[in-house]
Amino acid sequence: MNLVIHVIVNAILLTGVLWISGRFLAEKDKAKFTDALLIAVLGTVIADVLGIFIVGFIATLIVLFIWIALIKHFFDCGWLKAIVIGIIAILMLIVIAVILGLLGIAILTLI
Repeated sequence: MNLVIHVIVNAILLTGVLWISGRFLAEKDKAKFTDALLIAVLGTVIADVLGIFIVGFIATLIVLFIWIALIKHFFDCGWLKAIVIGIIAILMLIVIAVILGLLGIAILTLI
């Protein structure tokens, strides 16, 4: 049940920022909203399942590689562009979290 809730929350939070950063950096026809949704869902499920078997720094590196590979695949871009899209998405998510935090809404405890 926790995995389902985690996937839903991440899909809601990550899809928008991935899609916006993908549209900003990748070609607009390559960064589709459905692709961003698939990246968010697959990335979350893979990271959670992998987290059951592997923990620590190695797990973090593997999950980071998987997220970047998903962005690269679905947005049909190169590795460097996928990394930049991921960084911009993370920065956008941080800004949203800070704004919501200032409004008294804590979302990072759900992620």
